[in-house]
Amino acid sequence: MAANGYNRAAVENVLAVSNLSVKFGSVTVLSGLSFTVPRGAALAIIGPNGAGKTVLFRALIGAVPCEGEVRWGEGTRIGYVPQKLDLDRDVPITALDFLRARAQLAHLPSTGIGDAMQLVGIPSEVARQPVGTLSIGQFQRILLAFALVGNPNVLMLDEPTAGVDEPGQERLNELVQRLQREQGLTVMFISHELSIVNRYATNVLCLNRRVTCFGPPQQVLTPERLQEIYGASINFYAHEH
Repeated sequence: MAANGYNRAAVENVLAVSNLSVKFGSVTVLSGLSFTVPRGAALAIIGPNGAGKTVLFRALIGAVPCEGEVRWGEGTRIGYVPQKLDLDRDVPITALDFLRARAQLAHLPSTGIGDAMQLVGIPSEVARQPVGTLSIGQFQRILLAFALVGNPNVLMLDEPTAGVDEPGQERLNELVQRLQREQGLTVMFISHELSIVNRYATNVLCLNRRVTCFGPPQQVLTPERLQEIYGASINFYAHEH
């Protein structure tokens, strides 16, 4: 069983993972993962579809059973934005209702809703619209506000820009970077956009059923490593930091 607790000896790390493995029946999805996430860092998780990226996130928050050790730093508060949310966009609730429900379920004061909306740039008139009328970019901002309602110090984002057009992706990425800087957040994000990973990540964790690697982008995002991880030649444009 995973040991979830606090590691007082390594206060510089918000998360330390040692020999983490996840199995579903006879299928091993993750095996022997070890890595750390310093406070204030941005960790990107990359890899082909089916490599276990979302499973890793779910294991880290205790949503799926795992073996090994997961140690969160003392005082860690997690805000999680899933890749997909089982919310029928035709349900006649407003974005504000959605955020209020989040606060109520988590027993959080509703006063944090306005702060979260302001942080992600959602005007009150947009928040009063039914969720089904929002653009994908607006809805992603609502999901980000959903995660921020509890005043987290760690944000976990599972492909936060999936389905968003390119200008919208850039705005969301810049928003997350600004929040990280201004709110002192640690960010962990899953992405298929290697140019974004190269631009924003402090470290990169590559997942593949056969091989894993971990390190800064300039060491990990090499043609040789990417060939090994994806099994094909991968090219991307390296934005300047």
